[in-house]
Amino acid sequence: MFDSTMILFIIIVLLALSFDFINGFHDTANSIATSVSTKALTPRAAIALASFMNLLGAFAFTGVAKTIGGKITDPLMLDNGMLIVVAALLTAIAWNLITWYYGIPSSSSHALIGSLTGSVIVAAGFGAVHFSGFTTILGALILSPLVAFTAGYSFMTVLRTFFKNGNPAKFNRRFRSMQVFAAAWQAFAHGTNDAQKTMGIITFALVTGGFQTSLDVPIWVKAACAFVMALGTSVGGWRIIKTVGTRIIKLEPASGFSADFCSAFVILVATLCKMPVSTTHVISSSIMGVGSAKRFSSVRWDTAERIVITWVITLPVTILLSGLIYWLISLFL
Repeated sequence: MFDSTMILFIIIVLLALSFDFINGFHDTANSIATSVSTKALTPRAAIALASFMNLLGAFAFTGVAKTIGGKITDPLMLDNGMLIVVAALLTAIAWNLITWYYGIPSSSSHALIGSLTGSVIVAAGFGAVHFSGFTTILGALILSPLVAFTAGYSFMTVLRTFFKNGNPAKFNRRFRSMQVFAAAWQAFAHGTNDAQKTMGIITFALVTGGFQTSLDVPIWVKAACAFVMALGTSVGGWRIIKTVGTRIIKLEPASGFSADFCSAFVILVATLCKMPVSTTHVISSSIMGVGSAKRFSSVRWDTAERIVITWVITLPVTILLSGLIYWLISLFL
């Protein structure tokens, strides 16, 4: 017979995997939007490729999971850690669904980190938050889009200079083929970073619930998160694909390849540094950088402004909402 702690943990696992699934279809657009919009891949082929490469990427690393599980707070020091995780996951899921419905490529990373921070503050006070770890994570989330924009701009500028006298039709055919490989690398990079966030939150629950004492990710957690994210990726997020693939700039094979290549590189470097970054932020910023290299006016800055506003408000909104949800749950439990 299950005790209350075990029942609560099962609920957390179900919520975490739901978040992972939603993250999969919410962020599918990030890895395939450019290749779909330039017709380098059909939508069905792009989703199949992204699902498989996300699966491989999710199995590859665990450093980001440990950062999520231990950098924001110490799960061993929390009295109501399981309820904290429940409130955080409910908030992150709600925010992802809201932004998906409106076709806005928001950050699942910001949503999860903000949600966990908000519920910890209400449950245990500001002193329970490791603000040094929180600011380190926040710094990576802020810096990575700037790096991606610069990389996209620089890489595209070099390509345009190098191929300025080339045949445009041949140029596009060549980069359309190369874009398939860039999309695969992009999807792999996404799996190495995003799936680990769910691994980290489940491991956090395992520690705070007394099921284990270390932040080492169990193999069943890794396997479950990898497969569920791949399943979510297979569903696809067509609303966001339309925004990322067509409403920031008019993508061509060369610009699509450049955006995918640069953003995947930035995400993988962050993974190797064990830092969670927003794949949404990185890819959208890389696309903006690539577009700016062609000409500044080619970027649809009204769409970019809408995306940036969502980025800015995600953290404070999820902190407040998660704190409120934790408070409401604590009234009844």
